[in-house]
Amino acid sequence: MIQFENVSKRFPGGQEALSGLSLSVDKGDMVFVTGHSGAGKSTLLRLIALIERPSSGQVIIDGQNLKRVRRRKIPAYRRQIGMVFQDHKLLYDRPVSDNVALPLIISGVGHREASKKVRAALDQVGLLHKEKQNPETLSAGEQQRVGIARAIVSRPKLLIADEPTGNLDPDLSLEVMRIFRRFNEVGVTLMIASHDIALIDRLGCRRIELDNGRLAQPANDIEEDDELWQ
Repeated sequence: MIQFENVSKRFPGGQEALSGLSLSVDKGDMVFVTGHSGAGKSTLLRLIALIERPSSGQVIIDGQNLKRVRRRKIPAYRRQIGMVFQDHKLLYDRPVSDNVALPLIISGVGHREASKKVRAALDQVGLLHKEKQNPETLSAGEQQRVGIARAIVSRPKLLIADEPTGNLDPDLSLEVMRIFRRFNEVGVTLMIASHDIALIDRLGCRRIELDNGRLAQPANDIEEDDELWQ
């Protein structure tokens, strides 16, 4: 599903965020990307989302070489990917349902079909009863779940998340991870950037660790704690 082949990313001024990075993630995997601040986690996700392009090397997503995606085709490409951000990026002048519907509206989905999909997505994250509320009235955890509903409303094959639990307490962080796991169980590939090593280790999922833009020594396999997912 995801392939990085000797990928480097340099920003103006000479800062190198990624250096000769090669990795692969199989379809249906749930993978965490870890590393210190500035290690390259966000840059890696931004390359997948075509928010940035590599300075060298190739990024291949579901068989598609992103180098060949022209600028005018980027919006269509991004509609195949769900994206979750730490700061939610919600529109506070619109109700929850409108926030979740935004990707569908951009894609030209009709009102009736969009409404069904929005309600289904909100139901999956346990927020159907708050579809008419303004996001400002919700807790931080609920706002993050709205962001997740918006990311999956188009039923993407790939979901990427950048520090989705960074502003949440441990209980809410685990709740968000359980939501991700449910999507993974129905075939969605997930790549999640996170600094919460203690939680990741308990979850028992594969971990890709970055150190100054390079792959660090692979972590030892850790047994999954089944009780966490219940």
